[in-house]
Amino acid sequence: MRVLVAEDEEILAELVATGLRRAGFAVDTVYSGDAALAYLGLHDYDVVVLDRDLPRVHGDDVARRLVASGSRTRILMLTASGTMEERVAGLDLGADDYVSKPFEFPELVSRVRALRRRSARPVPPQLERHGIRLDTVRRSALRDGRELDLSPKEFTVLQLLLEADGGTVSAEELLERAWDANADPFTGAVRVCMSKLRAKLGEPALIRTVQGVGYAL
Repeated sequence: MRVLVAEDEEILAELVATGLRRAGFAVDTVYSGDAALAYLGLHDYDVVVLDRDLPRVHGDDVARRLVASGSRTRILMLTASGTMEERVAGLDLGADDYVSKPFEFPELVSRVRALRRRSARPVPPQLERHGIRLDTVRRSALRDGRELDLSPKEFTVLQLLLEADGGTVSAEELLERAWDANADPFTGAVRVCMSKLRAKLGEPALIRTVQGVGYAL
């Protein structure tokens, strides 16, 4: 759900981030290795898309430190070199996957999704509860056979509620998992998104507010 893109070519970093956001991920971008380490220390990312040739702290050192810390964040390493030796070296550092530049964007999105599934507890490709059916691969949602026109953010929030399997998900957790670092926790973004999602789900209401705790489906 949440991805850090660490790439020193700022235009490429923003293009990757924009595409991943359109695919439903919350994405932060940094342009140096020291910034990547700072963000990884602050937020719980599912995947880091990590360029090897980062300034100030090399991408290899970022990978080493992340692995040594025991983090569950998966590493998708990017490099301009596609030789077998480079791929082996990257994987030996602890990278979970490796993509050479230039790359096809649909493949990158697919690889990030695959790594995200490995970073969390296993989740079936289709989630169902109370007449809602969510296809996490095709990014489609139905309620009692009626197609739901959800924004990427609404889809992600609904997926998190379904994954909780009836449990309560706090507003803080939703903000952490579905929004990026630029989200202001005091803007009521979660409440506004939840209101729109409830309206699209229709009646009878399925999402309940657990006062002082969060939301449950």
